[in-house]
Amino acid sequence: MAKRPLLPRQEKALQAFGENLRYARLRRDLSMEQIAERSGISRYTLDRIEKGEEGVAMGHYFRVLLALGLESDLLLVAKDDKLGRRLQDAKLEPRERASKK
Repeated sequence: MAKRPLLPRQEKALQAFGENLRYARLRRDLSMEQIAERSGISRYTLDRIEKGEEGVAMGHYFRVLLALGLESDLLLVAKDDKLGRRLQDAKLEPRERASKK
């Protein structure tokens, strides 16, 4: 089965994520070698992450977040699932009127 290519908008989102990680590393004045070593990944993999290339394992992204002290940021992904909540609410049956006591 052939892999389906990402849409341009999806590619841009992945590139922006990689760029954000790169800026976080640079703000901390850390080299690629330092983050790669602390993350237990190769410098090549870190370069692919920072370029937002498709195909890098999610675990590698998490290791980089850990090395940067940003692991809690991963918990923010899909935290406020607006579409999911709307879909869930649409399935709820309307309730009867509350009784007047």
